[in-house]
Amino acid sequence: MDLFAGEAFRLNLKRPLAVFDLETTGVDFIKDRIVEISVIRIDPDQSRRQVTMRINPIIPIPIESSQIHGIYDEDVAMSPTFKDVAKELFDLLDPCDLAGFNSNRFDIPLLLEEFIRAGMWMDIESRSLVDVHRIYTLMEKRDLTAAYKYYCNKEIQNAHSAAADTEATLEVLLAQLQKYETLKNDMRFLHDFSNEERFLDSGRRFIYQNGKPAFNFGKHKGRSVEEVLRIEPSYYNWMLNGDFPEHTKQKLREIKTAISKASNKPVS
Repeated sequence: MDLFAGEAFRLNLKRPLAVFDLETTGVDFIKDRIVEISVIRIDPDQSRRQVTMRINPIIPIPIESSQIHGIYDEDVAMSPTFKDVAKELFDLLDPCDLAGFNSNRFDIPLLLEEFIRAGMWMDIESRSLVDVHRIYTLMEKRDLTAAYKYYCNKEIQNAHSAAADTEATLEVLLAQLQKYETLKNDMRFLHDFSNEERFLDSGRRFIYQNGKPAFNFGKHKGRSVEEVLRIEPSYYNWMLNGDFPEHTKQKLREIKTAISKASNKPVS
């Protein structure tokens, strides 16, 4: 697939855009691992670079996952671990806005967890996060294969490989921008359009509400973090010791620190 040959439509970029896709050991972004990643980085001058890596997840790849993406344990046995390539990937993705297919619900949360396990913190609050799947479901209600057929009139060759899915995702995004006059060729607009709410963490446990971080789950849903930590300080340790994503826990620590600084006293 010669993706860029003769391409006339240009993305309006204020910073680099990284379109990416992951193949993984499963669908639990807290426990599962990456086995393949492909990234197409597009800079504001429209220059492009594509990187695809096989990654040893260190844990066994379930057969049901291998049957989907075609990557088996023996295929990645000699591949680098995520920690081995974390710095290279971090530099490739910095300071990019991010785009993918269902990326806000799965790929980005899993990628953040992998970086944290490698001892690196990837900030996403200042980035635009463009979810092509979200745009698509809002406009047409289909999956990637159908989206590629609908928008590009093509069949994905080698579907469920990270490279093929990444290329298809970028082509669909370009076609969406040309098809829908209501869509602006601007990453911040597409971020706002393809995100239901502004989540602060990968696990979607915190959102902004009335300008302040608030809980988005459980018995305190809709209440500000500051209020909850004041009336029920044990909730903080309960979350830190619970089965939440590491990115969510780190965000809770940051929120608590910000509350302490603002009030000039520690939140107990």
